[in-house]
Amino acid sequence: MFDIFASIFETLGSMGPVEFLISVGSALLIGFGISAVYAYKNEHSTGFAMTIGLIPAIVSVVIMVVSGDIGAGIAVAGAFSFVRFRSAPGSAKEIAVIFLSMATGLLIGMGFVTYAALFALIICAAILLYSRRADMISAGKENNKVIKITIPEDLDFNSQIDSVLDDYTVKKEMVGIKSVNMGSMFRLDYKVTLKPGIDQKDLIDQIRIRNGNLEVAILREEQNSYGL
Repeated sequence: MFDIFASIFETLGSMGPVEFLISVGSALLIGFGISAVYAYKNEHSTGFAMTIGLIPAIVSVVIMVVSGDIGAGIAVAGAFSFVRFRSAPGSAKEIAVIFLSMATGLLIGMGFVTYAALFALIICAAILLYSRRADMISAGKENNKVIKITIPEDLDFNSQIDSVLDDYTVKKEMVGIKSVNMGSMFRLDYKVTLKPGIDQKDLIDQIRIRNGNLEVAILREEQNSYGL
């Protein structure tokens, strides 16, 4: 009886043209699915998405060629490591997807096509769930901002600026202050959480009244949780 979870090389015999085409075709199909999941709601380059889709097929062919040769296997592993560390640094998600594609290719190269498809399906589902959770967390932080304010050197910002921020924010924290323009002005940096429904233009106008119409910027708070 044919066992879908057995290696196709053990079930159908030694590798031949049919087994080779099944392996490569399955790898390309699964790679396309992994690439589509990665591209969903993620900023990406076309070249990287294509590479993710091709890695399973490439790895599976290499594993089929060196099957049973320990020395060749070690050499291939070293080549993969060289390529990985010579490439440009990527985000944590990109590295995870690269390893997923490589692991899928390894399974297919050993003939376990069904296990490879099942593994890719489980991990892709996990990626979508984690992405959904990250979107929900980001939505809850959309009122987190960074405010940069330029003031004259003789302005008492503790009374003039802080009082305005207290009216428009849930919480605030001064994270930096430095002199600019040859010491004639100061640049104040605040991390704040705006109150719901606040008009940012109105906040800027109120600050400009107090800082003599000097520069004011409200920026999105950068999140660095996706990198390594």
